[in-house]
Amino acid sequence: MEKIEWNEGFSVGVRKLDEQHKVLIDMINKMIEMQNITVDSEVVSEVLNKMTEYANFHFNTEENLLKEHGYPEYEAHKAMHKVFRKKTVAFCMDTMVHKKSIPEEIVSYLKDWLTHHILTEDMRYKPFFKEKGVW
Repeated sequence: MEKIEWNEGFSVGVRKLDEQHKVLIDMINKMIEMQNITVDSEVVSEVLNKMTEYANFHFNTEENLLKEHGYPEYEAHKAMHKVFRKKTVAFCMDTMVHKKSIPEEIVSYLKDWLTHHILTEDMRYKPFFKEKGVW
């Protein structure tokens, strides 16, 4: 699987959020680089926990900014984050029952979800923050 290459096309125009997106991309890329990991590996649980914790931190930062500035699609955006959180909980449960395909499913889901979310959903607030002068 190809790694995610950060470029300016990923920039939402808010430095703090761009930096957090870069950290998330880096975490996913590290998972992509891992070879021969199995569901029984402690690495899977550790990476999933770190990713979940950091994603929650990022979502809280993003949601607070959206709410603070009165973003009209705040509730819908927050709901997308909730779907992600539920999915990562499901992944955690799957690792506990040693579902064999879990490492590949995690990487694929995280890569697809994050790139789609940034490039489609997060880009929707880019002009909003630009108009508000939030950089």
